[in-house]
Amino acid sequence: MASYGICPLSVVPVRTSASDSSEMASQLLFGELVEMLETKGRQWVKVRCQWDNLVGWVAATQLRAVTPGEFATYNEHFAYNLELMQGIMSNDFFMPITLGAQLPNFDGIRFELEGLPYTFSGQAVFPGDIAPAAEFILKIARRYLHAPFLAGGRSPFGIDDSGLVQMLFKFIGHKLPRSAAQQVFLGDAIDFIEEAQPGDLAFFEDRKGNINHVGLIAPNLQVLHAFGKVRIDTIDHFGIYNQEESRYTHKLRVVKRILPMAQRVASTSEQPAEFVKNQIELF
Repeated sequence: MASYGICPLSVVPVRTSASDSSEMASQLLFGELVEMLETKGRQWVKVRCQWDNLVGWVAATQLRAVTPGEFATYNEHFAYNLELMQGIMSNDFFMPITLGAQLPNFDGIRFELEGLPYTFSGQAVFPGDIAPAAEFILKIARRYLHAPFLAGGRSPFGIDDSGLVQMLFKFIGHKLPRSAAQQVFLGDAIDFIEEAQPGDLAFFEDRKGNINHVGLIAPNLQVLHAFGKVRIDTIDHFGIYNQEESRYTHKLRVVKRILPMAQRVASTSEQPAEFVKNQIELF
């Protein structure tokens, strides 16, 4: 019978092997779910991340087991934290959680985990209330600006390029793999950079032709990406041009369109009144 777990802490590393000194392949945020595949002694658990199927190792003390029923419920009923960092309160302690953390069985004010009650007073949104549009992705993306680059990171306190776009598309229910080399196989190719639209993904290659970087196309032929920090640079058919360094930092390989045209938004005035109301409330 399958075993499942949930992340009960703010940010937890997922490592390539059962060792604190091994590479961090990714991170779990509070409330994210995993399937527990095997254990190594009492210290390490091999997991498959529910969202992207990435397999790695997590310290056993940084996971909490959940029943199959709880796993199914938490997977269907949760809200996203929209604050860069916001505290959740329990009976006798306070815990900070980051943008993108999941609040299991959240009722708008409270939720419960491991029998402990929590209250959350920040901005949160239920997945079913999010319009899967490029405009929403761009608004969330700007909240990550100036987050430091961290290989394997997925939070505003450290994030990498593929983790950034994965988190942005996760908000609207689109499952992207963890690495840019995997993400590039999704969507439809755009022939010319001039035809790219906000919400498209631009992929870049190293000198050997391997995909090694990804960024989100923003308005006016700009790209939002994680390079040193989450930043916005200009892009053309050569690649990303860094004005501060007066050079191209990444060579463009291809632009891919993940979102259907129907999910692109030119302005909020074109949206139903309820959508506009929700966006005002959230932002």
